Order: sequence, then structure tokens, then C-alpha cells
Amino acid sequence: MKKSFFSIAALLFLCLAFVSKSSAQKDQLEKTWFTKGNDSKVQMYLTQSGTYAGKIIWLREPNDKDTGKPKLDKENPDESKRNGAVLGLVIMTGFKKNPENKDEYIDGKIYDPKNGKTYCGKVTFKGKELDMRGYLCSLSFIGRTETWTLVDGQ
Repeated sequence: MKKSFFSIAALLFLCLAFVSKSSAQKDQLEKTWFTKGNDSKVQMYLTQSGTYAGKIIWLREPNDKDTGKPKLDKENPDESKRNGAVLGLVIMTGFKKNPENKDEYIDGKIYDPKNGKTYCGKVTFKGKELDMRGYLCSLSFIGRTETWTLVDGQ
């Protein structure tokens, strides 16, 4: 009887440890955000390398007006990627939490599929909003900041 009690207790302990680890709280950034103008939704996630990335998971206008087919990454400087869909495209990579400010994510790259250019970037978390700063990597004062908003129900 004692042996089975300890076996059940050990099994219960392992189950609880697994559940608590698997339901670990996600970072404040790991949500879905509307871009400026609510034209698209970007899902932010933690990569296996420990940095944050974002991919387009929804477009207000997913199809090209001229062809009626899904929008393609036509402006990509890599010709081999120009036939890839914009929907599902990873546009943000390499963001790390700033050790000096828990609400800032720095040292990332932001790709703009509208012009095919990649910029250095910084994200500032502001509750239900993000300030997205994209700038020329060599000249951080040349760039722009957009406000993204949290998708409802997150």
C-alpha cells in the first residue's frame, strides 16, 4: 500500500511539474499585433535561438489587385524569393530584450515587403501598443516609428 501511494505521489508530482513548465507565461511581446492602419496582423514569437521574430499572419487585402492571386514578395532583392507569398512572411528577426529596459526589444531587423528593404529596428512595448522603430542601420536617427495595436482578445 505504501509503495503504490509513493508511486502515485511521484507520478502526480511529475505531472504537475510538466504542466507548470508547459504553461509557462509567454513574454509580453508574444502576441498578435495590427500594423499601422490595421492593414495586416503580425504574430510575434520567441525563436529557438532565443530572439523574437514576427510574421505576417493576416492581410486586409491578401490578393494582388492586378492578378487576383495572393500577393507576392515582388520587391525582394533576392530574386529567388520574389515568388514567395507575403502572407506567412517573416518580416522581423533577431530582436532581444534590452537588459536595461524590460519593455524594449533591440538589435533586430525589420523587412518591408512594400519596398524590399531591410532596416535595423527597436520595439517598445506600451501595454496594448507597440512603438516599432525602423531605421537605417548606419544612421539610427534616419528612420520612422509606427504604432501597432494589440489584436482584440489577446
